[in-house]
Amino acid sequence: MFTIRLARMSEKPLLEALIARSGIGLADGFYTPQEAAAITRQVFGVDSALVDDGTYFAIEEEGTVVACGGWSRRATDFGGDGAKHGNDRLLDPATEPARIRAFFVDPAMARRGLGSMLLRHCMEAAGKAGFRSLELVSTMPGEPLYLAHGFIAIEAIALPLAEGVVVRLTRMGRRLSV
Repeated sequence: MFTIRLARMSEKPLLEALIARSGIGLADGFYTPQEAAAITRQVFGVDSALVDDGTYFAIEEEGTVVACGGWSRRATDFGGDGAKHGNDRLLDPATEPARIRAFFVDPAMARRGLGSMLLRHCMEAAGKAGFRSLELVSTMPGEPLYLAHGFIAIEAIALPLAEGVVVRLTRMGRRLSV
């Protein structure tokens, strides 16, 4: 049985470890090992603002965190504390989309509906906060999840990283049911 709850700042090291396992473990077939290692090391991580805002969640099974992710009322597109991409200003729910951010699943728990569970939870919370639409920047491994939940591709992004590595991402969006 899976339960979803707010993530806590005290578990940031545990979440960072989960994010690292997910970034490497679920990239096979989407990214080269070099690309997966680069994006995991240079971009992925916990964004403390999401935890502080109460919009970042953990999914547990028998007390063990097996997935994490959230939504944001801030304009930052992606990145952990050390690598945020975008402006961290607050968004206007009447005119701007909320962001879906930093979804990671333990590779041992993949394909069990955890990403969908988390996404439905975040979509509902963003809607209750007054947002009418959502936007996100997806990795290639995440794209099938978002497409399955009604997101459409808006633009392809080529993210340059250290040592000449370029990682493919996709900006996606969808309207929320009102």
